[in-house]
Amino acid sequence: MIRHNGLHRERVRRPTLEAVAARAGVSRSTVSRVINGEGTVSDEFRAIVLNAVNELGYVPNSAARSLVTRRTDSIALVVSGSPAGAYADDPLFSATVRSATRELEDAGKRVTLMLADSAEGRLRVERYAASGHLDGVVLDSTLSSDPLPTALARTGIPVVSLGRPAVSAPTSYADIDNTGGAASAVRHLLARGRRRIAAIAGPPDTIAAQDRLRGYREALRDTGHRSIIAVGDLTLASGADAMRQLLRDDPALDAVFVAGDLMAIGALRVLSESGRRVPDDVAIVGFDDIGAASYTVPALTTVRTPRTDQARAAVRLLLRQIDGGPASSTILPTELVVREST
Repeated sequence: MIRHNGLHRERVRRPTLEAVAARAGVSRSTVSRVINGEGTVSDEFRAIVLNAVNELGYVPNSAARSLVTRRTDSIALVVSGSPAGAYADDPLFSATVRSATRELEDAGKRVTLMLADSAEGRLRVERYAASGHLDGVVLDSTLSSDPLPTALARTGIPVVSLGRPAVSAPTSYADIDNTGGAASAVRHLLARGRRRIAAIAGPPDTIAAQDRLRGYREALRDTGHRSIIAVGDLTLASGADAMRQLLRDDPALDAVFVAGDLMAIGALRVLSESGRRVPDDVAIVGFDDIGAASYTVPALTTVRTPRTDQARAAVRLLLRQIDGGPASSTILPTELVVREST
């Protein structure tokens, strides 16, 4: 007992790759491909293997795996733009970040969140990406003038943007059909007999806002009706201010398309204060279908955007590139949700 420092106990052996394969009922090579993050395994078998890994408490040898795969298993989730701007009041932003992070972690990746809200921040991200510490980047960039997508593309590592980047940036992306969604909202208003349809656009230096405004204009152009536009910054207060401006510019307007639900809620408040009945006098349509949209009075008709699906799609595009697959992009459809405001 003294020699063994107490009662001798057999040392607990760490689970092996073979043990995981036996538990999952697959080959050792299949387990290895899942552990190394390769995209050649179906989602069904990947889930079975990862479940076996969790049950057995298997811990891969990360150093050995890095030598074999020449990967770091690290992904940066980069938020480029001012957090004090459009992101500050966006209820869907945190859901997007959570979805992307969860998808990456489920794939066995380590996630580093980096903010690039200044020239120094963008340079820090660019240098880190070029240092060899990352396998890829999921980039959330809103400004059309943002130089970061092009700078990251020059580093040579896989990059996928959450949203379409500027035309000059050769970056894959997962976007939402902002133009089509806006056009469907305006066509819905036209079908309800509305003829003086104004718009509250988002910040003109963001690509999503540009696309939504394009959809509004295209839908009106087909009918010959003129555009009536005010601009907000996606906040409640800016929606209210823009609605006041529209009522001054065209008191006879009978509908408003708003490129963001928070701005639409602000616009609803001003319409109520001015004595306009919604939808009898003025119909209103928002964009994004945030949680509060169904609780306004009246409940807000809006364009539902699949932001969590967008985040997952971006991650899958990135993982495919890391595995040697082709760089590609995708645009997810939107859905018009009709409620009492129209």
